[in-house]
Amino acid sequence: MEWNGQKAREAIESFAFGPEELVAAVEVFRSEMEKGLQGSADSTLKPLPSYLGLPTGDEQGEFITLDFGGTNVRAEHVRLFGGGQYELAARVAKPLIVPGRYNHAGHGSSAEGLFNFLAEIIDAVLGGNHQTSYRLGHTFSFPSTQDSPRDAKLISWTKELAVPDVEGRWVNERLNDALLRRGLSNVRPTAILNDTVAVLLAAAYQWDGVAIGSIYATGFNACYLENFGGKKTPMIMNLEAGNFGWLDQNKYDMALDATSEKEGAQTLEKMVSGRYLGALFSQAFGDILGETFPAVTGEDLCRIIQGDGATFLRRMAGNSLTDKQIEESAALAEAIVRRSARIAAAVYVGMLRHILGEGIIGVQNIAVEGSFFTHMAIARVALRDALREILKDEGENVQLLHVTGGASLGAAIAAAMIGD
Repeated sequence: MEWNGQKAREAIESFAFGPEELVAAVEVFRSEMEKGLQGSADSTLKPLPSYLGLPTGDEQGEFITLDFGGTNVRAEHVRLFGGGQYELAARVAKPLIVPGRYNHAGHGSSAEGLFNFLAEIIDAVLGGNHQTSYRLGHTFSFPSTQDSPRDAKLISWTKELAVPDVEGRWVNERLNDALLRRGLSNVRPTAILNDTVAVLLAAAYQWDGVAIGSIYATGFNACYLENFGGKKTPMIMNLEAGNFGWLDQNKYDMALDATSEKEGAQTLEKMVSGRYLGALFSQAFGDILGETFPAVTGEDLCRIIQGDGATFLRRMAGNSLTDKQIEESAALAEAIVRRSARIAAAVYVGMLRHILGEGIIGVQNIAVEGSFFTHMAIARVALRDALREILKDEGENVQLLHVTGGASLGAAIAAAMIGD
């Protein structure tokens, strides 16, 4: 393997997302949002109604929650006390896949097996209690359509899930059937919502002035409170922002897309979310060295950027890299992450422009949750810098609220808001 310096420089440059691209992305995202709201078939953004508004902060009660949307599934027992206060009483988490034991995510899985697995986790968080009645809030983080907040029909799997016979079906209905099969008639699924909607509910329960929620983790998405020009009751709209399709892809983006589970879909997510950034690095790193490498993890990517990845990179490349080439590798990783953050900033400002028009009036809080946002410090700095770059002095009015546990807390709040 031999390092190609020219290819390294070209690879780093290919992940640049300059000032003109940043401003253009804001305007196109806003335009796509508004076309989507009008029902245009030409828009790559098709805002999905959640049938939920914002909470009052006074919701109370005990609820079971299910968080299904990534590599792990979590069930929790949540107590809401009102006044923005809550308590997590119990939690059980299990991965969808344990190699050699089971797989509830891929082509070899089954719908019944998946929902039985979810019911098993719920039973575990109850500690076998089949008597006490609970409402269940279900955070289901995949593109879905709804005609009420009580159930959702899966449009399509994302994040490389491919369980058959679930797309086009009602999710909570299937979950309820699995609960009954397990003897859990005391647990009633009464609310279902996207994780980004859950994050917004969780933040609005605890803080004032929050109208935008976002997941910045394995996947990427955003939602906001739409007021419909005062003509209808305000409602949170899930943008499925990862499907925004008007970004220029470089050759590494296109190569990754070609090998993904859903080729041609989720264009923005494949350029922004933690699920794909390690794969983009490996594509470019392999191109520079003329080899093929597996995707690096988000943790590895973070170490490379922080300058602690020399041993890891040399092991990948057969101990052939010089100190300068290690630095160029870190610059490549940093460029990939910076582009991700700048695109995320364009999404947030596009949403603010739709909500507020051209002026940012007063403090605007954006609730953000996700492991990538939490652990990748350079992404948070680049995101904040990009907000200031776009908004100038008004950027100081935009605050990023770091939310934790939003998927479960938001699901409990949704169940409380809906009632019986």
